[in-house]
Amino acid sequence: MDRFDRCRLLFGDDFAKIQSANILLLGVGGVGGFCLDALWRTGVKNITIIDFDSFEVTNQNRQIGSENISEIKVDVMTKMYDGIEALHVEVTPDWVDGFDFDRFDLVIDAIDDMSAKVAIAHKCSHKLISSMGGAKKTDPTLIQISSIWKTHGDGLAKKFRYELKKNNFKKDFDVVFSPEQPKCKELGSFVGVTGSFGLALASLAIKKLIPN
Repeated sequence: MDRFDRCRLLFGDDFAKIQSANILLLGVGGVGGFCLDALWRTGVKNITIIDFDSFEVTNQNRQIGSENISEIKVDVMTKMYDGIEALHVEVTPDWVDGFDFDRFDLVIDAIDDMSAKVAIAHKCSHKLISSMGGAKKTDPTLIQISSIWKTHGDGLAKKFRYELKKNNFKKDFDVVFSPEQPKCKELGSFVGVTGSFGLALASLAIKKLIPN
């Protein structure tokens, strides 16, 4: 017996595909941290995470590992999740342009910077999963998965669509979003939603790895 016995019961022969997948996760904050946790617990052996931030006290309402105030997020995650690789770099359009995405089977975008999100879509939309806005919301049951072009009611997704069109992007990729109307003006957040965004990203990733 090992820690993946229950996963093998669920996924059967497809579990080998999950274990051999190579996934890049951009951002390990309130959404990305839960995505990482789910992928690691489900047996994905090859996970590379990228983040530039350190933990702050205001992260503690929603982020895994945030009890480690002032520590670099990716350093904390490599201690918590054995076997993952980490890069402590800022994801910018210039960085995206120079980075080699070819070795990854899936790229999961859990960052907030819009210019970087657009650059990532241009670079690897054929294997991209992207998170939209989880802040200001309280109901995880409203979370949906769809094409970026079919999103609705999500402020970040609306801005993303606009920027993609402005940059003449005509391809497609799947996103996790919520049409729930904001409950506040500021960036208030509830782990029940942001964490569920991350879990939905992980679920979508598994579905893409074993589509049949």
